Amino acid sequence: MAAKLRKGDKVIVLAGKDKGTTGTITVVDPKAGKAVVEGVNMAVRHTKQSQTSQGGRVPKAMPIQLSNLSLVDANGKPTRVGFKIEGDKKVRFAKTTGDVIDA
Repeated sequence: MAAKLRKGDKVIVLAGKDKGTTGTITVVDPKAGKAVVEGVNMAVRHTKQSQTSQGGRVPKAMPIQLSNLSLVDANGKPTRVGFKIEGDKKVRFAKTTGDVIDA
């Protein structure tokens, strides 16, 4: 299946404790069906002090299910993603506005 959400996309969370928050995708794991979005699904990790880092409580973004994310269109609203052929390239487009996401 083609990737509807990719690294660098601006998304909004549809379900869960962070519902309604927006962020940018930093990592996508298509095999697990999850993505890491900056500032969303934060957890506190306790790290031990070393010579290079201070240590202590470090907030870290944890993976979230792709089904709980939706792309943000030009109007700032969640939209579904479709595919169409433009010339000889397959491109993604926003279903609400019809705008091409990646040219």
